[in-house]
Amino acid sequence: MEKDNQQSLIFHLVELRDRLLRGILVVLLIAVCLLPFSNDLYHFLAEPLLQHLPESSTMIATEVASPFLTPFKLTLSVAIMLAIPVLLYQLWAFIAPGLYDNERKIVFPLLFASTCLFFLGIIFAYAVVFPLVFGFLTQAAPEGVAVMTDISSYLDFVLKLFFAFGLAFEVPIATLLLIWTGVSTVESLAEKRPYIIVGAFVVGMLLTPPDIISQTLLAVPVWLLFELGLFCARWLPKKNPTSKSDLDDGD
Repeated sequence: MEKDNQQSLIFHLVELRDRLLRGILVVLLIAVCLLPFSNDLYHFLAEPLLQHLPESSTMIATEVASPFLTPFKLTLSVAIMLAIPVLLYQLWAFIAPGLYDNERKIVFPLLFASTCLFFLGIIFAYAVVFPLVFGFLTQAAPEGVAVMTDISSYLDFVLKLFFAFGLAFEVPIATLLLIWTGVSTVESLAEKRPYIIVGAFVVGMLLTPPDIISQTLLAVPVWLLFELGLFCARWLPKKNPTSKSDLDDGD
């Protein structure tokens, strides 16, 4: 029995290693394909800031290797983001054999929805938040101060915002999981709505730069997505530790 358990553990570890390697290989392949366009990617990323810089201002590189390393870092980050569907599929394929039938029916849609919401958060940050935030920050510069942002600092700044908004847009998934697993109920979460709203603004304060615009633009979507999660949870199937097929197999 112990030998069988060891063999099973080894089998799962080997499978996990193989799926991790596949995910890493996909990331590397995407990065290699995108590498010739790394400068174009960075220019596209910097466009919301460049549109608001004064005519006499430009972005600068304060480190010797920044002109090469910064676009390369962006390319690798984009490759990881584009590979998220593949990475999540590898995760799904690894855990699916250990799930009940009713769990398989909900976990895969949740993984798909979480991927879409993450990308939606990134698109929202780029298309809506960046123009407002950079317009505000460049206009807020004191008189006599030339706004010339370092390309490496700018990349770190926008990646942080991408992560913050991508993570914030996962609120409906977190809400559904809380209700589906029985940790909470729709009624209980609805009663806690005032605390959720306050918490959304606290999260916006912690995850975004210290300006009211980006904080509000993160907090309001978090609240609305929480409401969306509550609305969808009313049609969520109840969690059942066994399914009909499992009972049939047991017979």
